[in-house]
Amino acid sequence: MKKSIPVLMVSALALSACSGWSESRVNPSNWFGSSTPAPVQVSTNDANALVPEQRDGVRLFGRPEEEEISFPITKIDELRIEPTPSGAIVYATGTASRQGAYNARLVRVENAENEKNGILEYTFEVSYPEYATNLGTERSRQVTDASNIGLKELQNVRLVRVRGEQNALESRRR
Repeated sequence: MKKSIPVLMVSALALSACSGWSESRVNPSNWFGSSTPAPVQVSTNDANALVPEQRDGVRLFGRPEEEEISFPITKIDELRIEPTPSGAIVYATGTASRQGAYNARLVRVENAENEKNGILEYTFEVSYPEYATNLGTERSRQVTDASNIGLKELQNVRLVRVRGEQNALESRRR
């Protein structure tokens, strides 16, 4: 009986010291906070955005490459960042303007100012069928995509932002 009381006291003190792990910066689940709305920047230089660029060079054999036409998703609904042993995964869910959206992808926006400030920015893009589709319910138009970020890239990142057509969500590092 005399030996069990000191053992219980030591184990209780050791377990109570572990409660600080949940708020620790070392805990991977605390690397990024929840997503918050961000302002959308509209560029006035997109007057000829639908006019394809002329490509130099003619291919000797084969068909010309198909044009990949994609648009920013209408609304970003959710942004989630999950830590992994090799870095983090950025999950984004959005609502398309109509049913049938496919080829969803998070396209990284290369910007020297963003890289200098520790901002990793993506545009959530989808493609639509050429034929008309129904509007449908909001649930039937939801699209999800993810992108992997390596540890080296993640070291300099302080903010992750995903843009859509109408809104943007961002998540800051704690």
